[in-house]
Amino acid sequence: MQDPHSSESSSVGWERQTLEKLVLATVAEQRAARRWKIFFRLLWIGLLATLVWLIQRDLSLSSSVSKPHTALIEVRGAIAADAEASAQSIVASLRSAFEDPGAQGVVLLINSPGGSPVQAGIIADEIHRLKALHGKPIHAVVEETCASAAYYIASAADNIYVDKASIVGSIGVMMNGFGFTGLMDKLGVERRLMTAGENKGFMDPFSPQSEAQMRHVQEMLDDIHQQFIEVVRRGRGERLVETPEIFSGLVWSGQRAVALGLADELASLEQVARDVIQAEEIIDYTQRENVAQRLARRFGAGVGESALHTLRDWGWVLR
Repeated sequence: MQDPHSSESSSVGWERQTLEKLVLATVAEQRAARRWKIFFRLLWIGLLATLVWLIQRDLSLSSSVSKPHTALIEVRGAIAADAEASAQSIVASLRSAFEDPGAQGVVLLINSPGGSPVQAGIIADEIHRLKALHGKPIHAVVEETCASAAYYIASAADNIYVDKASIVGSIGVMMNGFGFTGLMDKLGVERRLMTAGENKGFMDPFSPQSEAQMRHVQEMLDDIHQQFIEVVRRGRGERLVETPEIFSGLVWSGQRAVALGLADELASLEQVARDVIQAEEIIDYTQRENVAQRLARRFGAGVGESALHTLRDWGWVLR
């Protein structure tokens, strides 16, 4: 006959062993999770530290003093706040070039169809300030295109050099959009736009524009156009041949631009460095995003948030 106490003891032992196994498995799983969590946090911090080091190294290399040379800054593509040719980027490049004692002169190598008049105005104002502060010459060299806001910037330079086939000019201001009111009427679509202020929605493409609103926009464009004209007159001075079409928004070939005083001579970057600035070596000061900066911009938010959580979890305080 089986001893009931022995059976009960065996059952308790089996439950205890099962419970111990479950506890040990849970502890092991938690330890593994903690190890992976610490690993990924350290990985994020290491990546962040590497990005910071690469950016600092790039800045330190770009700020080293060099022998006499021509400083090059490229203005390529659309001129806009979120573009490569933004005021922030170009102005920083200009300051680095003017402040380097080895730079005998600065060249803006331009290939741009234009863009924001605000961004162009910031760059042009900084060019005038830096010229007065450092006394160094700055010249614009046009490749294919120097139009609109790009010419706004170029006119702040001491001289403008072009290729005979370059496209130069477009001294005008434009605002464009679409209107769908007629199409909506045909489709039987009703636009419901709620505003506070009678003109708040006057640029809405699904609402009609009144004559007063159109006059207001035209006056605003005329104001900006006049600002553009004054900048060109200030920069080109008596060299400019003012014809009825010169400020109409037309563009000209480089050869014709020289005849109109929109440009000074036909010359390339190398010719200007060698013959005008007389410093044949060319060093590029254009601020561009390197691999580290692109990664920082793309993953910066995630890296920063992860690093911040890690520092907080570890009890570090940022002041």
